[in-house]
Amino acid sequence: MAIISSAQAASAQVDSAQAASAQVAEAEQESHATHESVGAPGGEAHHEGVFPPFQTENFAPQLAWLVLIFGFLYILMSRLALPRVGGIIETRERKIASDLDASREMQAKAQAAAAANDENLRLRREEAQTIGREAQQKIADEASALRARAEAESAEKIRAAEARIASAKSAALANVEEIALDAAASIVEKLTGATADRAALASEYKSAN
Repeated sequence: MAIISSAQAASAQVDSAQAASAQVAEAEQESHATHESVGAPGGEAHHEGVFPPFQTENFAPQLAWLVLIFGFLYILMSRLALPRVGGIIETRERKIASDLDASREMQAKAQAAAAANDENLRLRREEAQTIGREAQQKIADEASALRARAEAESAEKIRAAEARIASAKSAALANVEEIALDAAASIVEKLTGATADRAALASEYKSAN
């Protein structure tokens, strides 16, 4: 009898457990149906197949998280990223300004060197022109002196030649007079047979010339 009573008690407990499980399953089904039917027309909602971020009850948390994340990113960018980027840009600007100043300085030095070179070339050109003019003047003076010396030597030689020609002419004329007197004396002697007077012949010859 005791064994039968224990079996009946165990069977009753199993039946109670099965009844409790059935009630829990029914409650879960009712809860799930309630969540799916919220917002439907006629006071019942229907959210089957709707993307969760688009549900109206999720807007407020999403906005809150958006504000928090945006604020965090803004603080992160303003405290870390933007100062680094600004520092890089400022360093780059200083480098560019330094390079521009150096290029302007080099350009100014190059222009100054070019101006000095042009001035040096101008001075050298003027010096070369002065030396050329002095050389031309010196050559012209030397040529004039040589020409004057040559003309003087030529004139001296011409005078000496004229003197020699005159002397030779005088000598030749004297010889011609002597020859003419000898010829005249010979002719007179042959014609008259007497000795001719050379003094008379010379006087007549001179008077005739």
